[in-house]
Amino acid sequence: MTDLSEQTQDSLKAGGLSRIQEKNRSLILDAALGEFSKKGFSGATVEKIAADAGMSKSNLLYYFSSKEAIYNATLAHILEVWLAPLKTLDPEGDPARELAAYIRQKIEMSARFPEASRLFANEVIQGAPQILPILETDLKRLVAEKCQVIENWIAAGRMRRVDPVHLIFTIWATTQHYADFAVQIRALTGRDLSDPGFQAETERAVTSLILNGAGLAWPPDDGEPE
Repeated sequence: MTDLSEQTQDSLKAGGLSRIQEKNRSLILDAALGEFSKKGFSGATVEKIAADAGMSKSNLLYYFSSKEAIYNATLAHILEVWLAPLKTLDPEGDPARELAAYIRQKIEMSARFPEASRLFANEVIQGAPQILPILETDLKRLVAEKCQVIENWIAAGRMRRVDPVHLIFTIWATTQHYADFAVQIRALTGRDLSDPGFQAETERAVTSLILNGAGLAWPPDDGEPE
């Protein structure tokens, strides 16, 4: 699986970290993701995270002062990466093309970072004790902004009237289902998103359902996924 940390190297550099510090912080966050996604916050240990990151506990604590600090940074890291595709929804773009691209990116992320999706889902299920302030501020503002984009498309007659926030929720639910319930999907189909053919089928099915529900055809000049 591709390291989630690769997706946020630019933000780390912007924070003024040296190359070695960037590398070590990324190693810690990748190790923490694996440990927290398997054992949860209470079962994970700083010692195991440090060992998986290939460093001593004291070295790890140079970057993060506690297990809670590592957990919070891991969740913030996930949220930053997970929301990046939504930020790119272009108000001037074609609605079908923009929504299809968003769905494609979300499915790709579920394929590449299933542990991140599951960890985030578990945090929310537990009441989001660590990230609720972010959900109520940054995420709420972003969703409101993109709901207005969708509302403008509807007002211009470019798509069927649907509730924008529920459209976004539906995209989240359908795409992340393939990461969060991968065991169930494998039990029922014998396949999951690690199979390129199944990933293409998933993208085609989910995109068709959502675009059809919004009164949209496949994006202009784009063929359906093979």
